[in-house]
Amino acid sequence: MMYPVLNDWFDNAFNDFFDHRAMNRMNATAPAVNVKEDEKSYTMEVAVPGIKKEFCRVDLNADGDLELAIENKLEHHEEEKGEKKEHYLRREFAYGNYQQAYTLPDDVDKDHISAKVENGILYITLPKMIEEKKDQVRKINVA
Repeated sequence: MMYPVLNDWFDNAFNDFFDHRAMNRMNATAPAVNVKEDEKSYTMEVAVPGIKKEFCRVDLNADGDLELAIENKLEHHEEEKGEKKEHYLRREFAYGNYQQAYTLPDDVDKDHISAKVENGILYITLPKMIEEKKDQVRKINVA
């Protein structure tokens, strides 16, 4: 069942990511990204299995966009054991880097963005700004 997209930001910012035609253009190392929203915040969930938090970088750039970089710094070398070197007969593990900038919605409180890595997922919490109630009912004293 398809659900209508209620948030223009989500539709615009992530449309290319989820477009199956764009998948052919994307690097195979691009992680899967989920975005959810509640009344207080947006939460990005980025799949980073096996990646330590030290290798995840989340920044705001000069344009106010969220920049996400994941660097896999595993060493790729043959280990020496005695006089013989080990070598792989077959090696399929691929380790790459990923970097992407995301345009944030206007209602994100950019001063309170937080991120954590837990169980192979990078969680980026984008809190919404608290709107002041403009139509508050109050009594005004007449002097």
